[in-house]
Amino acid sequence: MATVPGTVIWEIVKKNNSFLVKQFGNGSAKVRFSKESNNLFNTHSYKYSGLANPKTITIQADGKDGVLLATSKTRKQNKPAIALHKSVMKKDFQRMANAVVNQFFLLPYDELPGNDDYPMADLKKAALARLSAVNRSLQVTKSGVKKKNRQATKIRGRK
Repeated sequence: MATVPGTVIWEIVKKNNSFLVKQFGNGSAKVRFSKESNNLFNTHSYKYSGLANPKTITIQADGKDGVLLATSKTRKQNKPAIALHKSVMKKDFQRMANAVVNQFFLLPYDELPGNDDYPMADLKKAALARLSAVNRSLQVTKSGVKKKNRQATKIRGRK
């Protein structure tokens, strides 16, 4: 089965798709966001699109204590059920950051024809920023609910 190039997919979906969110910014300027799961910046552009690019990365919170790192497999694009390689990380932040960089940005991709360089090296800062934000949000939820004041309360009513 032949796969469709990413530029053709982007030309088809850039004007209208189910993930597109249009909002008004300053004045009458429209700001376009995207709700795709494989979009690191959630901006509607070809560079960050998870639909049009063959190799994508997803960093999301997984429950209350882990970070889900999912990368797409370029050879399984026509099988959406097995198109992502998912792994959950529950380490400290520095080890998770090293894992993200080593897994996605340092290894050459033999799967992409004619590419010996790193096709998504420019998204390294975006991936680390997303990892930092997700990790920070998990730290806030780990602190838990504040303990209530255990002092006796005065009950008011009829005497």
